[in-house]
Amino acid sequence: VVHCATYDGNCPTINAGGDQMYSPSFKIWGYETNYGSFAQFSRVQAHQCLPKPRHMSWEQAASYMLVGATAYRMLMGWAEHRMREDDVVLVWGGAGGLGSMAIQIARAVGAIPIAVISSADKIPYCESLGAKGCINRNDFDHWGMLPHWKDDVGYAKWLKGVRAFGKKIWDILGEKRSPRIVFEHPGETTIPTSLFVCDTGGIVAICAGTSGYNATVDLRYLWMRQKRVQGSHFANDSQCDAFNRMVLEGKIDPCLSRSFTFAELPVAHQLMYENRHPHGNMAVLIGAKDFGLGITTTIPGAATHIDLPANDVHNTPHPLPLSIPLPEATGETPEASVIADTATVRDLMHAGLIACAAEDTLSTAAARMLEADVGALVVIDGGKAVGMVSHTDIVLARQGRTSTEALAQPVRAVMSDGCVTCTADMPLADAISLMTRLRIHRLVVTEGTNQDATPVGVVSMGDVVRAMMMPGAGKA
Repeated sequence: VVHCATYDGNCPTINAGGDQMYSPSFKIWGYETNYGSFAQFSRVQAHQCLPKPRHMSWEQAASYMLVGATAYRMLMGWAEHRMREDDVVLVWGGAGGLGSMAIQIARAVGAIPIAVISSADKIPYCESLGAKGCINRNDFDHWGMLPHWKDDVGYAKWLKGVRAFGKKIWDILGEKRSPRIVFEHPGETTIPTSLFVCDTGGIVAICAGTSGYNATVDLRYLWMRQKRVQGSHFANDSQCDAFNRMVLEGKIDPCLSRSFTFAELPVAHQLMYENRHPHGNMAVLIGAKDFGLGITTTIPGAATHIDLPANDVHNTPHPLPLSIPLPEATGETPEASVIADTATVRDLMHAGLIACAAEDTLSTAAARMLEADVGALVVIDGGKAVGMVSHTDIVLARQGRTSTEALAQPVRAVMSDGCVTCTADMPLADAISLMTRLRIHRLVVTEGTNQDATPVGVVSMGDVVRAMMMPGAGKA
């Protein structure tokens, strides 16, 4: 098997005893080099080659090293915070490629992993890997960048949500213990929570930003509780070898969820592009003539292969909480009201939706926005509100195209999927806090709840500014 760390063996940094990962010559093979995988023959450096587990097929052996070695360095690579027996470890994306490796590594050293997942069907899978318990992130709605600390209402709501999340960890453990290690990779949506629930003197180790890169931090909890945020990127030779030994000993299952023939390689890439690939890991046959070849012995120890839930798909936290599709708006225009501390969304909202169809051209949508003097339209498809398209989306569509080509595109190609909603009776202060926290400009206003919710209008930051500038001048 081959790991992906390459470097110049004559690098002065390495020869002086430095970590190979810190060498200016370090590159990820096949990512930062033009010779990598997905080829019948590949050029590698000798140190990249490690013994293949004889109890695994070729496709199983090909699937574990990238995520496994990355997880190993995050959990075992930082001396002061090297994972120990009985450490509580919070693992984001427990059923994913990284998370499935992290849970097993933690279990192997006697730590206590707790998995964060996106649906209840993943609970048996994560627990079979070794998780003490699971937290469904969809039971909470405080995700995203931190509200500003001066935003008393928004921050209080976030604090309530993150404390409830932390209590769920205690409930799983049966005692008030916090994670000494938080295994992070979603990034923007989860870093505020990870840092808050991390124990005093603990570490948040992060290797990616799958939900975004602009992470926010409340520095009070960082310095007062002396926590650590540690970036981590793949692994060095010794860490790759240490992880591979765990695999050879049967302590780690590759969590291979799907394999493809070489001819099916584009299918695998398309699934990843559309974010529809299954959890765990995928592999593609290169030299092997069929699936299941290469096994020459039984699995060592008591380890067994663990199957993923049926029809399971990859699902990372989205930067914004998206509502279900909503039917088209109806309703009367509400009475005008001035902005006040007791104001509700109903007092400022625009009744009804200024909308376009998902298949309309951007030219049609732009004309409608200019005619109505609005910055965005609600996108309707099949009688339901399915997203938003804004001036910004139309401008960004121009990149790499002529104006004529950009305006000829369908709205569906550039719109933001989903609508962030609020109720008409929500206090205006809460709606402002919600928009501020999510860094958005408008909310779709609904009457009713859940799938019975009907959109009745839109409220925007522009409405709030207009009310601030012209109090009492009719509808804001």
